[in-house]
Amino acid sequence: MTTSTRGATKTPAVLVLEDGRIFLGRAYGAVGVTFGEAVFSTGMTGYQETLTDPSYHRQVVVMTAPHVGNTGVNDEDPESQRIWVAGYVVRDPARVPSNWRSRRSLDEELRNQGVVGISGIDTRALTRHLRERGAMRVGIFSGNALPDDGTMLAEVRQAPEMKGADLSAEVATKETYVVPAIGTKKFTVAAVDLGIKGMTPHRMAERGIEVHVLPATATVEDVYAVNPDGVFFSNGPGDPATADHPVAVMQAVLERGTPLFGICFGNQILGRALGFGTYKLKYGHRGINQPVQDRTTGKVEVTAHNHGFAVDAPLDRVSETPYGRAEVSHVCLNDQVVEGLQLLDRPAFSVQYHPEAAAGPHDAAYLFDRFTALMEGQRA
Repeated sequence: MTTSTRGATKTPAVLVLEDGRIFLGRAYGAVGVTFGEAVFSTGMTGYQETLTDPSYHRQVVVMTAPHVGNTGVNDEDPESQRIWVAGYVVRDPARVPSNWRSRRSLDEELRNQGVVGISGIDTRALTRHLRERGAMRVGIFSGNALPDDGTMLAEVRQAPEMKGADLSAEVATKETYVVPAIGTKKFTVAAVDLGIKGMTPHRMAERGIEVHVLPATATVEDVYAVNPDGVFFSNGPGDPATADHPVAVMQAVLERGTPLFGICFGNQILGRALGFGTYKLKYGHRGINQPVQDRTTGKVEVTAHNHGFAVDAPLDRVSETPYGRAEVSHVCLNDQVVEGLQLLDRPAFSVQYHPEAAAGPHDAAYLFDRFTALMEGQRA
């Protein structure tokens, strides 16, 4: 990605999809060129958490909400140390942010971090196009010297695809760090960082868990060097079919019978560890308003999602795996996509969505309590 440090609302910009569809607009954020996978997010709020979610690495995010940037940007809500999206697409950016916590405008933050965006396009038409044709490669070009349409399209089609991309090590921590328990320490958890969001270890810390966040390249020996009561596998970007190392580590954890919890990419890793396949969704689930049913209780939750891949596991029966019986514990009510797995003979489970509620509803916070209960049961 190449950028300049100045953006201008009247600077021309062009969005080019790999199937040749073109949208004309104005530069938003940094001026320059960027490429990625075009995806859309249905959340009306929480744009700051979306931008800083490492799972969006190499993706150009289209916001379906027509007015974005109303509350500006603060220093408390980022989920990581930087913006990870490859590009940003909005219809009507706020001219003036209004919130008591705001420190700067969203446009200013995008410029400061070199994130190329586009505004003033029909995001509803773009979203409908992606729903019909599927997520695809895209380029945003802005500035006064734009290439011709044929050149831009050729450059978009040369960009790497998301299928087959191995990205978790690019966004994960390089060094282990510890998030201390809040209050009395009850448990120690080894968290394998595949693109972890900051709120996730915080939710565990709130429950008296000391979280050791390990790099994506951590070995089984690294995991057990912290003497964990439980092991956690985080969310993250890329194609789970490439994640052979995390799968092998998780299988070793399952062999030992240590309580295990996975979120998002971690759910796909558990699926692969159990012998299920994964596949790319047509346009994925992204936003903070996705309906999911917990099949173990019948409860329906409104949940936060960000995934373009899913686990291919049977919904209608219990499956036999090398680690005992497994079943689909959660399912998306929009399209019946697998949203959670659990083992019936070992203390392990996972969900495809984001129960840490950053951003999003708090309906699924009980999953951290469920993980705590597994560790309590193992200790007893």
